[in-house]
Amino acid sequence: MYDMKALYQAASVEEAVALRLEHPEAQIIAGGSDVLVQMREGKRAGAELISIYGINALRGVSMEPDGTLRIGSLTSFSHITRDPLIQKYINVLGEAVDQVGGPQIRNIGTIGGNTCNGVTSADSASTLHAWDAVIELTGKNGVRRLPIHDFYIKAGKVDIRAEDGEIQTAVLIPKESYENCFGHYIKYAMRNAMDIATLGTSVNARLSPDGKTFERVRIAFGVAGPVPMRAVNAEAFINGKAVTLENIEAFGRKVLEDINPRDSWRASKAFRSHIAVESAKRCLIESVKLAGGEL
Repeated sequence: MYDMKALYQAASVEEAVALRLEHPEAQIIAGGSDVLVQMREGKRAGAELISIYGINALRGVSMEPDGTLRIGSLTSFSHITRDPLIQKYINVLGEAVDQVGGPQIRNIGTIGGNTCNGVTSADSASTLHAWDAVIELTGKNGVRRLPIHDFYIKAGKVDIRAEDGEIQTAVLIPKESYENCFGHYIKYAMRNAMDIATLGTSVNARLSPDGKTFERVRIAFGVAGPVPMRAVNAEAFINGKAVTLENIEAFGRKVLEDINPRDSWRASKAFRSHIAVESAKRCLIESVKLAGGEL
């Protein structure tokens, strides 16, 4: 069923780095919900695997002294959805990953695997982009951190340096990115479960103390281009403007300047563009409501 050359199991981050340096062509495997399926399909025949699933230090959500939320790369989707810190500070991430596959996949699938896979349709990806996540990588040269916008290089490829023995060890959300921010995620798919996104939209907003002005809005899309992307022109348009339905309507139209969806058997470019405009508006309206604003 699974044609593999060898399986190495790491008990610590240090051991995983050493194994990666020794076997640079080996595939890192965590929960296996992507890698094992690909192997069963014959796409990774004869692969060497390095399992990091036994490294418990890479599980769980915690808060660092500066207020940064730290999500260990082996934290499962189910754990993220239920975690008190996620529910308190960035509940939209829990809601987003709760739409991945079915319960079995959410129990085994990890946030690190979801991001390292590099696909634009990953349900965590647009929300992590909208919340300015930082990816932590550990290798022979120590710890390297880079914004998630730089982590995604092209479709299916992320910036992990196998030659340095790097593995992803955490996803970080800076305090500035979540403090007093409220967000919403919409996944458009052909089915309500066990389906990948035709388009994913994540928005968060921070309002002025009186709730009448958009202090800061972030929006990001999945499947609106080869990698998850922020809609920076739409953000620049809405930031500092009054909280009105008219401005939200214009904000929705503005995302067309940023996105570049493609035609596929799942949806046409025109249809994805239409969904992007509508979901941007709906996400921002819901974010305003969550932030205590009025429309």
